[in-house]
Amino acid sequence: MGKYSEDRVAFGQPIAEFGQIQKYVSDSYAKYMAGRSYLYNVSNSMELDKPGNRLDTDGVKLFTTTMGKEVADSAIQVLGGYGYCGEYQVEQLWRDAKLLEIGGGTLESHQKNMARDLRKGIPENK
Repeated sequence: MGKYSEDRVAFGQPIAEFGQIQKYVSDSYAKYMAGRSYLYNVSNSMELDKPGNRLDTDGVKLFTTTMGKEVADSAIQVLGGYGYCGEYQVEQLWRDAKLLEIGGGTLESHQKNMARDLRKGIPENK
C-alpha cells in the first residue's frame, strides 16, 4: 500500500500526498501495530499448563481479525480498481481476512465467550 501510493501519480503528484491516502496508510499501520502488540503481549504472558487464557485469546482473534479486514479494505481503497485485480495480492488478502471472521469460531462466538467471562469477573492477574 505504501509503495504503491508513492509510485501512483494523480493530478501531477504521488497519491501519497493526498490526505485521505495518508489516513488509510497511517491508520492501517497503527491498527496493525496495536494488533501485533496485543498478540505478542498475550502469547508472551500465557501459561500453557494453566487454564484461563480464553478471555484474551478470544480478544486477540476478535481484534486482529477485524483489523486485518479493515487494513485489507483500506489497501483496496488506496489501490482503487487495481485492488480487485489478481496481479495485486490485496484482493486475496481481503478474501482471506473475511474468511477469518468465520473460521476458527465466528466473531460473534468470541464476543459471547468474552462477555460471559467478563461477567464472571476479570482474572486477578489482569
